Amino acid sequence: MAVITMEDLAGLIAPGETIAGIDLGTETIGLAVSDLSLSLASPRPMIKRRKFTLDAQVLLEALARDNARAAVIGLPVNMDGSEGPRAQATRAFVRTMAEKSDLPFVFWDERLSTVAAERALIEMDVSRKKRKGRIDSAAASFILQGALDRLAGLRAAARPRDLG
Repeated sequence: MAVITMEDLAGLIAPGETIAGIDLGTETIGLAVSDLSLSLASPRPMIKRRKFTLDAQVLLEALARDNARAAVIGLPVNMDGSEGPRAQATRAFVRTMAEKSDLPFVFWDERLSTVAAERALIEMDVSRKKRKGRIDSAAASFILQGALDRLAGLRAAARPRDLG
């Protein structure tokens, strides 16, 4: 299984499983994981990128440790909605990951996630030096939290309503 939709993900995740959030940078991979109730995203240590084979191995090991059933990966779409080289690189990363794992991936529009993460870290008074080491995982948390909120909405819409 390579790429699925958010709607497919809603039917795939069982109680007790988690979802990972990924912010794919050129130098690092930001990582976040949901709680078991799929309501809160928490950052994990970032992964320093070296070579794809090593990056994939470290990422898959981290996802296995957190029992991640799926991964939501930020798709860096341009502000006008078009996809540039970074979005193409992200799609290529997922295609290659699909050869190494059955883990399903969901693309998530990540416009402004890094900006939001940076603002949050500044508000928490994190120094510039420490922000550099945390920004990608914070962005992964923003990506994942958006997806978790959407997932909660999909699940709520699918529940039968009490009309009495």
